[in-house]
Amino acid sequence: MESHMLLTWTLMCLLLRPVATQNPAPEGVLNCCEGDVLFLVDSSGSVSSYEHSRMLHFLSELLLPFSLGEDQVRVGLLQVGTQPRLEFGFDTFGTQRGLQDALKNIKPLRGDTNTVEALRMAKESVLRPGTVDGARVGLPRVLVWMTDGVKPGDVVGPMASLQEEGVAVLVVSTGHGNYQVLRQVVSPPVENHLYFVDIDDMSIITEDLRDAIIEIIRAERINVRDVSTNSATLQWRPVLSGLQGYYEIRFGPVATGGTGSSGGSGTGTSPSTGGSHYQRLVQAADSSNARLTGLKPDTTYTATLTPESNEQAFNTLSVTFTTQPEVLSPSTVTISESGETSVRVSWGPLQPEVTSYYIEYSALPRGKLHAITVARTQNSTLLRDLQPDTTYLVTVTARHASGKEKAMSVKVCTQEGEICE
Repeated sequence: MESHMLLTWTLMCLLLRPVATQNPAPEGVLNCCEGDVLFLVDSSGSVSSYEHSRMLHFLSELLLPFSLGEDQVRVGLLQVGTQPRLEFGFDTFGTQRGLQDALKNIKPLRGDTNTVEALRMAKESVLRPGTVDGARVGLPRVLVWMTDGVKPGDVVGPMASLQEEGVAVLVVSTGHGNYQVLRQVVSPPVENHLYFVDIDDMSIITEDLRDAIIEIIRAERINVRDVSTNSATLQWRPVLSGLQGYYEIRFGPVATGGTGSSGGSGTGTSPSTGGSHYQRLVQAADSSNARLTGLKPDTTYTATLTPESNEQAFNTLSVTFTTQPEVLSPSTVTISESGETSVRVSWGPLQPEVTSYYIEYSALPRGKLHAITVARTQNSTLLRDLQPDTTYLVTVTARHASGKEKAMSVKVCTQEGEICE
């Protein structure tokens, strides 16, 4: 009886021990990444129920900090047995709650270790970009193979084929797998992508494996949108979300000639902008965009974004863009809805730099001058109380924020309702 109680207590301790090492990272703290990660988990007969549960517990810890979703990280899990089975694909879970619940309920397949068939499924459907429920086009793809190393089959060729198609391969071996074979199938560098660990000590590689995955799927991109003649918006992934820090933005025109300055702190010039003068902005850690103003029309600019944090190192990102040329409105004036005593005058294009439109009109040759002012968002107005069968000169003037004005005139005949020659 005492020996039975001792055995029971020992098993309980073994099962409960890893809980103390649970990574306390909150859900979804990592907004740094965008990619599709497929886990190939050995659940054949050579893997015990206990070992299988430890693998899934390890995955739970590993994935908990990631933000999931269409614009974030997507996860799939393919089990290896006699008949490999896709437990869930990339489109299945967009929240950590759903993913974590699923990992608790997965049962092992048993049978043979048919890794080759599982790799065929991964290549032809799950990891193929652009297919239904497949990987996303243009984003990193990662295969993490978790195996006990027992008779995996001839996997070197299929793994090499996946790598040729751009899939990064990482391996976690919990048994005594063939090192020479496993090092052949992982993507370089081997020291970062191949792990040998005891099933009860998997938590010691959690952080290293997570960092290796992050390094592959880190979304280090900066985009420019809403470019006008004098402004533009920078947009980036908020990689500092959840961290202490800030973003430093520098932007300035690209030098068109000369050797440029070597730059230096506090000098107002920067090597990244060809030695020309730059402006500097600082944005909070939770921000993901910034509006750059005071730009010159038809000018090429370089902008750099540097995430600054004492908790983690990030690369500086840069982007080049050209502002819109200054096409002063109006460039066209048209007449419509004309009658004997009224006509509608329309103009375009509307531009954000215009503050208002000033419309003058008078009967030719020496009629009284009339004038009205309309808002910058208005592209037409109806002129009333005109004289029938009379030719008018209509002038539309756009008043720009820069102080510039541009005018365009047309003649209109009230009776015929058409622009006069």
